[in-house]
Amino acid sequence: MLLSIALILLCGSLLGTISKKLRLPALLGMLITGILLGPYVFNLLDEKILLISADLRKIALIIILTRAGLGLDLNGLKKMGRPAFLMCFVPATLEIIAVTILAPLFFGINYLEAALLGSVLAAVSPAVVVPRMVKLTEEGYGTKQGIPQMILAGASVDDVYVIVLFTTFLSLLQGGEVSILSFINIPVSIILGILIGILSGEAMGILFKKYHLRDTAKVLFILSYSFILVSIEEMLATPINFSALIAVMFIGVGLQMTRNIVAKRLSLKYGKLWVGAEVFLFVLVGASVNISYLKGLGLIALVLILLALIFRMFGVSLCLLKTDLNKKERLFTMMAYTPKATVQAAIGGVPLALGLNCGDIILSIAVLAIVFSAPLGAFMIDSSYKKLLQK
Repeated sequence: MLLSIALILLCGSLLGTISKKLRLPALLGMLITGILLGPYVFNLLDEKILLISADLRKIALIIILTRAGLGLDLNGLKKMGRPAFLMCFVPATLEIIAVTILAPLFFGINYLEAALLGSVLAAVSPAVVVPRMVKLTEEGYGTKQGIPQMILAGASVDDVYVIVLFTTFLSLLQGGEVSILSFINIPVSIILGILIGILSGEAMGILFKKYHLRDTAKVLFILSYSFILVSIEEMLATPINFSALIAVMFIGVGLQMTRNIVAKRLSLKYGKLWVGAEVFLFVLVGASVNISYLKGLGLIALVLILLALIFRMFGVSLCLLKTDLNKKERLFTMMAYTPKATVQAAIGGVPLALGLNCGDIILSIAVLAIVFSAPLGAFMIDSSYKKLLQK
């Protein structure tokens, strides 16, 4: 296993750096690394590490969501109000609807499997969006209008909303019953997650003020607490649950409310932690991709992804109606809300691991969505923000 870890870190970092030199997202190189090292090409990774890859991917997701919460500009977010709230749900919902309608026509799967596929595809990527919106905030582009803050908050909540839907659809496919409670659980779990996260963050702020700890120790404390929250959510068998992932993100928000300076320092620490977590996340998801099956999907899968992105961009435009944003700023927001990567990498392989018939299709389309939309979205953000946003 040690050799596998070394190969993942070294080769993933190397190809990630090469991708950056080519002005592509580093995650693309990491994904290619996983495909090459995985069992379907050179088969250089230990089976033990592949068995725990789902847990490692979840750890990476926790790290990026915590970082997003710690770096969220609450004042800028308040300026946007209604559009920021709508961005959390509307674009993803329209994308899921589009995939649910189109996927059965393209691939012959049933509507519930298509809804599961839609919930995998619908999430925007914090791995691509978060660092870029932080950069825009630091450089002062679009901050007066609250654009980076709105995208940052919307992307984070959007991910959790989609994951909750994914869990619901997955349960139904595994034989669970359709009940009103399962759909009531979606808004309730989000609200409970927000409350638990904010209260936990505020409590940590008071604790850190009373007891002096090194920032590294604080990171380990928050990380351990986040793992406990996720474990509790998994163990609960009640009809109404809470979203641990949204609670994890709002820990950072609660900490900002009580100890803003500490939150900023910890955000930098989590940024360093993300460097290693990102490599593991994308290399391991690449390792689970069956290349031969990916080839078989061909142009049809790409058409589905494009149509889904069009529906998502239309959803963003609906959210921005009756705002003060001009056409250029609206166009930028629509483009910035398209990259797929983090959530697709974290949950794309779950249906296949559970032995569902649609597992191969879902994983292959999820990877194709990453390969296509992540570099395209990153390129559009990096090349257009100085032209489309006011400094």
